Amino acid sequence: MSFRTRRVIFMTPFYMLFEFFLFKYIFMLFYPLDDLTLLILTIIVGILNVVPMIAEEKKTRFITRLLTEISTTWMWASLMFLIDIIVIYVLGQFIELSLSLCLLMLLAVPLIGVHAYWKAHKLIINEKTIKFDDLENDVNIAHLSDVHFGAVRYKKIITQIRDALNDVSDICDVAIISGDLADGSSVVSKDDFLPLRDVKIPIIFTPGNHDYYPGIKNVVAACKNAGIIVLDNESIEINNLNIYGLTFSFGDIEMPSDDELKSQIKEDKVNIINYHVPYGWSKHSKIGFDIQLSGHTHGGQFYPLKWVSELIFKYNIGLFKDDLNHYLHVTTGVGSMDQPIRWGTDSEIVILKLKKN
Repeated sequence: MSFRTRRVIFMTPFYMLFEFFLFKYIFMLFYPLDDLTLLILTIIVGILNVVPMIAEEKKTRFITRLLTEISTTWMWASLMFLIDIIVIYVLGQFIELSLSLCLLMLLAVPLIGVHAYWKAHKLIINEKTIKFDDLENDVNIAHLSDVHFGAVRYKKIITQIRDALNDVSDICDVAIISGDLADGSSVVSKDDFLPLRDVKIPIIFTPGNHDYYPGIKNVVAACKNAGIIVLDNESIEINNLNIYGLTFSFGDIEMPSDDELKSQIKEDKVNIINYHVPYGWSKHSKIGFDIQLSGHTHGGQFYPLKWVSELIFKYNIGLFKDDLNHYLHVTTGVGSMDQPIRWGTDSEIVILKLKKN
């Protein structure tokens, strides 16, 4: 059983307690339910939260993937309904709210949900320019991260990425994936990433934290079967680029020392460090890496977590430049973690255009 599944099982009793009182206060607005009915609804939600996930670890099936998607979407809706309920009951202390107004506030959640679900599945291409004084030739990089292939976003997201990368293959030299290609919510077989073999430019991947949940060996095997270059604390040179993949560590994986990282720097190349999390940029920049490519944050993925993410992560979304004229790019990612919802962020592939200043 993966760390992700154990975490969900541990949190489910607390989640069910939350759902019990959420149902109670929502129905109190219109038609109060007895505790037995509320308990039955709560148990159904708890089962949907756990059983499909456990089943997906053994063998992926359409029905368990569908139930997982329904469960995670409802989890997002529950958060939105909680905000509604808090607003309704706080305002109700000062003014009288009609049932029609309360109903309209609650109906806003599914309306937002339809838009946010569509936005999570609409992959867009963004472009950003990075300028260097000593660049010999212009280079374009397709940067993506956080695909989260799994029970919620399955094989369709892989073909979607393939098609998008082939659409930009005539202007891009390489595609770089900054971790979390897999989600950990379902098994990964060796043929799952096979459509990416058809991409016309090299694809480079360095693992993130979620790639370890379904078994890192399974993810790496699927990558290699699809022709993806896996950089795990190692580097590769492509055109003017020296690309180093710094793997994610939970603390039990020994990370390279600063001296080892310095030894990877090529003075005649643009040195890129591909690291899943947007941490360590100051150190990596001083060592000599011109660009750090990261993901992990999802930009918060949806409101109000987008605001929370901006408080937690110093570098949450976008392109940053320091005093050494070195850059950090943090993409919002392609897929979605848990909830197939994006509200205020994009599902994106970013073309980084490296140009001579």
